[in-house]
Amino acid sequence: MSSRFFLKLLIIACFVEGMSTLVLFGVAMPMKYLAGQPEWVSVVGSLHGLLFIVAVVMFLVGRAVVPLTGRMTILGLVGAVLPFVFLYVDALLLRVLREMPPQDAS
Repeated sequence: MSSRFFLKLLIIACFVEGMSTLVLFGVAMPMKYLAGQPEWVSVVGSLHGLLFIVAVVMFLVGRAVVPLTGRMTILGLVGAVLPFVFLYVDALLLRVLREMPPQDAS
C-alpha cells in the first residue's frame, strides 16, 4: 500500500472518528439525559469506540507507513479524544499529503 493512499485513508478515518465523537456528545448523550433514551449512547458509543480504535491503530501504523512524525502521531491521538481537534489534525494531514511527491516509490 502506498503511503499516499494510506494517508488518504487516515484523513478519512480521522474525520469520521471525530464526527462520531461530536454525534456522541452532541446527540446521543443529550438524548440519554434529556429525553430518557439511553439506547442512543449504547449504539453511538459502541460505533464511536470501534472508530476510535481504528483511528488510534491507523495513527500508530502511520508512523511506519507514511511516515508520520512523533508530534503528528501525538496530535492524532489527542484529536481522537478531544472534540473538534480532529479538524486541526486533518488540516495538518492534508498539508502532509500535498507536500508528498505525486508518485510514491513504495
